Amino acid sequence: MSPYDETTSAVSSSADGEDRAVEAALRPKDLGEFIGQERVREQLSLVLQAARHRAATPDHVLLSGPPGLGKTTLSMIIAAEMNAPIRITSGPAIQHAGDLAAILSSLTEGEVLFLDEIHRMSRPAEEMLYMAMEDFRVDVIVGKGPGATAIPLELPPFTLVGATTRAGLLPPPLRDRFGFTGHMEFYAPVELERVIHRSARLLDVRIDTAGAAEIAGRSRGTPRIANRLLRRVRDFAQVRHDGEVTREIAAAALGVYEVDERGLDRLDRAVLQALLKLFGGGPVGLSTLAVAVGEESETVEEVAEPFLVREGLLARTPRGRIATAAAWQHLGLTPPPAPPHTSLPAQQDLFGDAAEG
Repeated sequence: MSPYDETTSAVSSSADGEDRAVEAALRPKDLGEFIGQERVREQLSLVLQAARHRAATPDHVLLSGPPGLGKTTLSMIIAAEMNAPIRITSGPAIQHAGDLAAILSSLTEGEVLFLDEIHRMSRPAEEMLYMAMEDFRVDVIVGKGPGATAIPLELPPFTLVGATTRAGLLPPPLRDRFGFTGHMEFYAPVELERVIHRSARLLDVRIDTAGAAEIAGRSRGTPRIANRLLRRVRDFAQVRHDGEVTREIAAAALGVYEVDERGLDRLDRAVLQALLKLFGGGPVGLSTLAVAVGEESETVEEVAEPFLVREGLLARTPRGRIATAAAWQHLGLTPPPAPPHTSLPAQQDLFGDAAEG
């Protein structure tokens, strides 16, 4: 087991039990209250308004993008805007076609079915979903072997809202059955400041503009992280100060939780420090880098690297991972002088560990 536990990181985009409870209290109830994602909101608003004018169920909706940006919230808003009930499940929970048939057969007319992590659904269930989305019908197989019989089951019109962090894993036949696809983008700092001010009002936290900006700048463009950091800063301000959040208090609090001014946490900095101090900035193979920081390769690749690459601090190359000039600057280190030009290392990389990446 990896020593790094993502659920304990203040800047993890995964939701734990506390996050889910707080998100339920902070969740906006309609599109007008939802902050950010202007393009998706406008397009989705048109889809819902047109459905209401026709007195019909909206087209099926696919929401894609990184975790923590509001896909679940938008699914609930779709149900609220249509004055319809919502059923929530996830792809990993549907491992057999029978699991999906049981859910679909119990839907009421106009109900919204939210299927999180839809890319992780089993193939038999996925194939059943094709017919359900297109014809509002499923074939239930009764019996086994040559005597098995397919009994058609009519379904009431419903709206499927699928959410995925990896849209590329969805097969084209499934993607094509969604009438609307919205891609969620990371938030700009100014949008996160609005999210933080709104959450602070709901949580009864006193925070000034500079304090909100300090938290927003460390939130990795993700509202879920912004709300989590706000709660941690609130705790710090209440215990060690008078409860009001200023820039200085926010910075001091996030320093306690090891979140630096660019949003890097302990693992992120450990990866960069190993890459710079032990390997001179690279290139170095993924497995070697993971051993150097005492983590599993999957943890480094899936948890730390995406943000480091997005921040322009690390790059993946055919020869391995390399640090950028911004990484040296961020850690306050001086890069070594460039080696003299030679073609030999490129040949050696064909056999060396640097070629892993």
